[in-house]
Amino acid sequence: MKLIVAVIKPFKLEDVQQALSGLGVQGMTVTEVKGYGRQKGHTEIYRGAEYQTNMVPKVKLEIAVPDDLAGRVVETIQQAAHTGAIGDGKIFVLEIGAAVRIRTGEADEMAL
Repeated sequence: MKLIVAVIKPFKLEDVQQALSGLGVQGMTVTEVKGYGRQKGHTEIYRGAEYQTNMVPKVKLEIAVPDDLAGRVVETIQQAAHTGAIGDGKIFVLEIGAAVRIRTGEADEMAL
């Protein structure tokens, strides 16, 4: 099993969600986050004053999938979240040691 963590631009969330639904992905966790990378922040205007911030709003997705689906999920996220502009985001793939569905006690891939 793999845990796919993707950090994307907020306005691309719906596109990514629809694309993943087409693959059969049944669930994900979405968190609003802030951060920066090579983008190094941006300029904002607040109450008429311009200021520089180094934290850019993003959306973090966490998706647990079976090993055989991981590659397609990564590819799908990359295509759906792509704008070609700096700050499109990152995708990380991690191993999952175990998973348990609390309600039923199902384990590992059955819990996904």
